[in-house]
Amino acid sequence: MSRPMFDEMNASASSVRGHYQDYQRWLARQSADAMQARRAEAEMIFRRVGITFAVYGAKDEDGSGTERLIPFDLIPRIIPAHEWGGMEKGLVQRVTALNRFIHDIYHDQEILKAGLIPSDQIFQNAQFRPEMMGVDVPGNIYSHISGVDIVRAPNAQGEGEYYVLEDNLRVPSGVSYMLEDRKMMMRLFPELFSQNRVAPVEHYPDLLLETLRAMAPPATNEPTVVVLTPGMYNSAYFEHAFLAQQMGVELVEGQDLFVKDNFVYMRTTRGPKRVDVIYRRVDDDYLDPLAFKPTSTLGCAGLLNVYRSGNVAICNAIGTGVADDKSIYPYVPKMIEFYLGEKPILKNVPTYMCRNKDDLAYTLANLKDLVVKEVHGAGGYGMLVGPASTKAEIEDFRAALLANPSGYIAQPTLSLSTCPTYVESGIAPRHIDLRPFVLSGKTVQMVPGGLTRVALKDGSLVVNSSQGGGTKDTWILEDDVPVPVAAAVALAQSQLQSQSQSQSQSQSSSALESALNLSAVGV
Repeated sequence: MSRPMFDEMNASASSVRGHYQDYQRWLARQSADAMQARRAEAEMIFRRVGITFAVYGAKDEDGSGTERLIPFDLIPRIIPAHEWGGMEKGLVQRVTALNRFIHDIYHDQEILKAGLIPSDQIFQNAQFRPEMMGVDVPGNIYSHISGVDIVRAPNAQGEGEYYVLEDNLRVPSGVSYMLEDRKMMMRLFPELFSQNRVAPVEHYPDLLLETLRAMAPPATNEPTVVVLTPGMYNSAYFEHAFLAQQMGVELVEGQDLFVKDNFVYMRTTRGPKRVDVIYRRVDDDYLDPLAFKPTSTLGCAGLLNVYRSGNVAICNAIGTGVADDKSIYPYVPKMIEFYLGEKPILKNVPTYMCRNKDDLAYTLANLKDLVVKEVHGAGGYGMLVGPASTKAEIEDFRAALLANPSGYIAQPTLSLSTCPTYVESGIAPRHIDLRPFVLSGKTVQMVPGGLTRVALKDGSLVVNSSQGGGTKDTWILEDDVPVPVAAAVALAQSQLQSQSQSQSQSQSSSALESALNLSAVGV
């Protein structure tokens, strides 16, 4: 018996959901040849710009590493304002609680004393950093940039319900594809943005820079921010370079940095320049060869001591990974109640922890129906999708589970929602998820939407780009009171604050008025 599906666009075979109706009427007027031409144009531009990612372990015919375009789908995923409003509240709540949890773990450990989480799941966690015990980080914020993966599945009433699938709190990636997808849609289909009130996402780099600068050491008037990348062979290098360029800050590698007199400096053509904030896209283990992996050439020797002294901010904080773990994920609802005194707005997917005897027994007995994941796994690797696996694959995973049960969790195979997608055979439903990006600084904020990932293989539930997935533009439709006005006011005000105090009041008023005018026409 096939599982029920929730289709994001179609309420039934003969009816379209209200928030998709304008788009569906437009789509029905488009010829197959026109859509195919737009698809080819998008691929050509993405290839020319270099919007690619490296696939680890994959090889071309000549034996070299494989670099691929992330497939871009022409049909957007559309979410009405009221649904986004509830999701946004849930995301703020969740990320706030997670940051409180990480601070607690490295300070008083009240949640462990209360017996809500077993201590060994913290202290035996490979991402727990004893070096961070008692270290005060700016604003008590550890995960400044969080990518929370959300899926939608039918509930008992057959309606779509949002669930958090996992929290990405270390170095979440994908936001550059969100921005490039929107830019591409506006280029290919400008008429759609005059016909629909789509909330903007283009101001994300401004919000990111604002978040990073807010974490600078005290008494830093004009903080110097850098993006630390492992280098051009990293799978997300395009994103590192893109965000540095968009923020107007330097992209650096470990060899560009050095420590002197307990401060971090970068080498420039004009001599050393002090660095105040590092947006790192390098894992903890490689940040400082004196503190972690001594063979690492990706980090900066002595960085940890400067960080512990408060003379440089690192975003996301060292040690954040203790909460970015699939074995900690099941406890997030308890964290929300413990730290915030609130009921979770967004639900977790039911999860079996294979370290527990009963959960392991259930998992082993139902492998063909479950999704089993490594607790430290990422990118769609190290997982079993039971219904899509062979008997041999299931037995191999059974052996791995028995050998290391604490290294795995299991979840029911959700019937992820589908969205019409333009594939080789035409328009067909494909499974999707959503990764909103949450920024935590002096406030918690985000742009409306996120990165929608789509499993392009028919029937596949794996949306990761490394496993053949693609991306869609995500539209949050605005209500009568437009969301971007508030965003435009905030952006204009931040720009005005950074201008010279000598500017006249009339110039300031003009800049604010200009930002409001732009938001009104959806630019």
